Amino acid sequence: MSARALSFGAIAGAYERFRPGYPEELVDMVMRYAGQPVRTALEIGAGTGKATRLFAARGVAVTATEPDEAMLAELRKTMPPCVRAVRAAFEDLQPGETYGLVYAAAALHWTRPEGRWPRVAALLEPDGVFASCGGPFQLADPALAEAVRAARAPFLESDDIPSPDGTDPSEEMQWPGTELQRFQLFSDVQQSVINRRLTLSAPDYVGHLSTISAYLQLPPSRQEEAYAAIAQVLPETVEIAADITVHLARRRPE
Repeated sequence: MSARALSFGAIAGAYERFRPGYPEELVDMVMRYAGQPVRTALEIGAGTGKATRLFAARGVAVTATEPDEAMLAELRKTMPPCVRAVRAAFEDLQPGETYGLVYAAAALHWTRPEGRWPRVAALLEPDGVFASCGGPFQLADPALAEAVRAARAPFLESDDIPSPDGTDPSEEMQWPGTELQRFQLFSDVQQSVINRRLTLSAPDYVGHLSTISAYLQLPPSRQEEAYAAIAQVLPETVEIAADITVHLARRRPE
């Protein structure tokens, strides 16, 4: 697992505070796709439990896996009884128990590609559902986005995470749907978008930036300089385009 993937523990509290949760529509979409009650789920890279709490609130018994103990400590603060927290990277999970749902919320890109999909399939019951969701967190005003980019430029060229398989953003099907379509282990691959707009105060927006892995790779002094430079160009509140792209697939029966 890369250093960027393991950089969040140092800011676990900020991650819980500044990262937005997920809308109920996400669970509705997954349950509708499943077409039957989902009783058990394995979560890949649960973080502080943003998505964990959403699925647990629907009565799903979630096994929340996360490699960083500090992130798990935040998750445990609000962990419902039906959640079991396990410190483990996805690659460390051993075959055995299977689940009706395996899902990842803004975490799948941190897993290693080697053996990813056979491992997911091995963790799913026959006809079980795989779900992945995520998306960019972007300033909705193009002029403000350009001003922030210019303020960030002396410190970071980009804070984006490129598509893991190189899929161009203009393509209709995005990753991980592109990979799921290529693996015969899965069927009925679907991609949907949940449109979402958020309004944040300038300090909360900078707080969100402080949870992004690209910034966390900078020396602490440079991080603070970058945040200060960006804060100087922000109005009191900012509008955020935070659409969530959801990919769903079904494990083919053996």
